[in-house]
Amino acid sequence: MKARVHVMLKNGVLDPQGEAVRHALGAMGFDKVEGVRQGKVIDLELAEGATESDVAEMCEKLLANTVIERYEIEML
Repeated sequence: MKARVHVMLKNGVLDPQGEAVRHALGAMGFDKVEGVRQGKVIDLELAEGATESDVAEMCEKLLANTVIERYEIEML
């Protein structure tokens, strides 16, 4: 079984990496980009019997900084 976790900064949290990407895209002529938010994707190989609740606990304890990040779990 597999799970995919998408971790992104919460709305309102400054994203300097996203802003750097937006600026670089503008410098390359992609002037229609008004904002960029950068995040991460974590793919997990899970043992039989693992649940979405198990993955949520992993996110809460390690995979996401829940003070400034939100996450979405996709069970594959």
